[in-house]
Amino acid sequence: MKILVTGGAGFIGSHLCERLVAEGHAVWCLDNLCTGSTENLEGLKGNPLFDFILADVADPLTLEVDAVAHLASPASPVDYHRMPVETMMANSMGTYQALEVARKNGARFLLASTSEVYGDPLKVPQDEEYTGNVNPVGPRACYDESKRFAEALTSTYRRLYGLETVILRIFNTYGPRMRREDGRVIPNFIQQALAGEPLTVYGDGSQTRSFCYVDDLVEGICLALHSERAAGEVINLGSDREMTVLDLAHRIKEMLGSDSEIVFLPLPQDDPRRRKPDLARARELLGWEPTTALEEGLRLTAEWFRR
Repeated sequence: MKILVTGGAGFIGSHLCERLVAEGHAVWCLDNLCTGSTENLEGLKGNPLFDFILADVADPLTLEVDAVAHLASPASPVDYHRMPVETMMANSMGTYQALEVARKNGARFLLASTSEVYGDPLKVPQDEEYTGNVNPVGPRACYDESKRFAEALTSTYRRLYGLETVILRIFNTYGPRMRREDGRVIPNFIQQALAGEPLTVYGDGSQTRSFCYVDDLVEGICLALHSERAAGEVINLGSDREMTVLDLAHRIKEMLGSDSEIVFLPLPQDDPRRRKPDLARARELLGWEPTTALEEGLRLTAEWFRR
């Protein structure tokens, strides 16, 4: 297959590009490098199955492909607070341009959406039928609402043009190639613990997250990209092993043998109190669930940050 991966130089995108090339697919990676890096693609340099396109996903593109995986968007609060308009453009015009590539080629279109479409959820776990509790004018709206728009546009293309689409709602993912300045909780805690600095917990640390190792997530994306049963579906991908942020801080301290103290800072506005996906649909349609233990994933991630 010939596959376009937008945002392919990013954390998840670069792992996906490697996996697809390893499977024998020809991959075009499109990225404007606002949060991605060509360093993430070093392992693909010179590979005849791989091409890099330096471009903005919101600009028109003509390409012959069999599938499009649209991952392009700033994804961490640090990034989308720094680039709110760019984030909204990637998820609106960028989604439109990526959908147009798929439509003109009769290609399958995979949208990397997010658990943030559920907002600060009133339902736990979150299943795909839950429509969320999102603040449309809050500080996170540039990401949350633009992803919700991307889902609506993708669904409209499916209904209007018969386009074969898959929407994946991705929950917290971690692993090698996360940026030092990413701002999300696992890279923050690991770097702080390695440096002997205080681990910064927002609020009282009772808010929960569920963490999926990147290799497991990429396996789920590939299954969704190729599976006939996934066509037209919305599917949660992530770990359903819920834990508190404070418990995560203690685990990372213990794993790294750190004597860093834990300090508490004010909770940001609209920060979700609980995050736990219902994975029944992923198990049924894809035969997928995460298999990497948190301790193993954290060890591999910490080793990468040490290097």
